[in-house]
Amino acid sequence: MRKVVAGMQMSIDGLIDGPDGYTDWVDSWSDTFDLLPEIDACVLGNGMYSGYEQYWSAIKRDPQAPLEFTGQLPTPEEIEYTDFALGTPHYVLSKTRSDVEWENARIVRDVSEIETLRQAPGRTIYVVGGARTVSSLMDHGLIDELRLTIHPLVVGKGKALFDTVAERHHVQLDNVKRLDGGKVCLVYKVGGGA
Repeated sequence: MRKVVAGMQMSIDGLIDGPDGYTDWVDSWSDTFDLLPEIDACVLGNGMYSGYEQYWSAIKRDPQAPLEFTGQLPTPEEIEYTDFALGTPHYVLSKTRSDVEWENARIVRDVSEIETLRQAPGRTIYVVGGARTVSSLMDHGLIDELRLTIHPLVVGKGKALFDTVAERHHVQLDNVKRLDGGKVCLVYKVGGGA
């Protein structure tokens, strides 16, 4: 059985978006790129797909241009991830989406398809987000590990990472990594008693 890892960026008050719906405090998405050699499939929700596809496609089109979402130039790690993103199968969990732009992306309608993918031979499946997708997969017992990059910021109002989780989940801290800019990456194993 393949391992399923969810990686999310959040503020110290547990928010993944500010009140305007944007994660404007994230200056780079490269904090969990150390997982790339282990990953051979990505899962993301309908709400996450459009921005994700636009972000990485923009870097592919012009890796020397400032990004619309951040105003920053892409980091070398982001440029490297672009090739990974455009060459790795992506599964968009959506009941409503009718098409996807990338040739390597396909729509899946139900979490049972993610369970089927998990049972198939292969390496780690990376859940890119968003919050509802992570919560749904947790509630269905399909997340093995959470990698939470915590930014040193209190947002106050916005969207909480786990506001749609339907039940309690026990997690066990597996690793803590100090990152640049006061960020930390907390790695939790999901499941089991606590």
